Amino acid sequence: MSRVMAPLRSIASRMIKQRATIINRSYSSAGDKLIDLKVNDDTGVATVTMQRPPVNGLNLELLQQFGSTLDQLEKSKCAGMILTSSSPTVFSAGLDITEMYKPKPDRVKAFWTALQDAWLKLYGSSFPTVAAINGHSPAGGCLLALSCEYRVMVGPKFTIGLNETQLGIVAPRWFQDSMRGVISLRQAEMALTLGRMFSTAEAKEIGLIDEIAKDKADAISKAEEFLDKCSNIPAGARKLTKLSFRQGPLEWLQKNKEADLNIFLSFVTQPKVQMGLEMYMASLKNK
Repeated sequence: MSRVMAPLRSIASRMIKQRATIINRSYSSAGDKLIDLKVNDDTGVATVTMQRPPVNGLNLELLQQFGSTLDQLEKSKCAGMILTSSSPTVFSAGLDITEMYKPKPDRVKAFWTALQDAWLKLYGSSFPTVAAINGHSPAGGCLLALSCEYRVMVGPKFTIGLNETQLGIVAPRWFQDSMRGVISLRQAEMALTLGRMFSTAEAKEIGLIDEIAKDKADAISKAEEFLDKCSNIPAGARKLTKLSFRQGPLEWLQKNKEADLNIFLSFVTQPKVQMGLEMYMASLKNK
């Protein structure tokens, strides 16, 4: 247990210093608007903003609203989507720890299924997608960014990465596939096994992000420029080319959703894992 808790305390301390506290102690009510959608009538570009203070923790309600928003955009045949955050310092701190600590069986199943569904919709969207990363983006936040086709990140002080191993957690195969599709296999292996968080400059150097912006407005502008380029390509050809690259990971999760869910449930309900989560949450409260 000491080997598990050491990295937990380390990552907790770093995240607090970065003002990216992972835990939100109360669930948002079903009526809260956790996703804001705005569509530019002239360009057809949709801006989707995560707005669950303080750090856009990915809980059941946020994931369900995000999935519904993606469904809405598919039906509207939007020209492209920009995913960003209402927070000035955090894109998304990843999965809400409270969803996994002493979970209620029905809710935790719905939570993981909502995450699977949101990823399938985002990773396999017919429209082009850009992440305007205007803050720290660890774990699940990084997953959302990786699932988009293009990434613009505000520099230089923010970080991004799939850091699950630092919390004693193994990133699921489809998390790993999302990173393998963006950077080299060797770089992905090292990043995932070490749970490495990259600075904006480091992320740009290895291709984890595509551009660096000076602020959120600049990130949105650069995202719009990318989507404008996409608008000059026949939509059908662009869509089929994108999906041919992403077919393997999408088909794997579609065929293995139940097995993936059972692996998650088996892991998260282990007494050792629950004890680790409890101690991690306590360390955050004491800061």
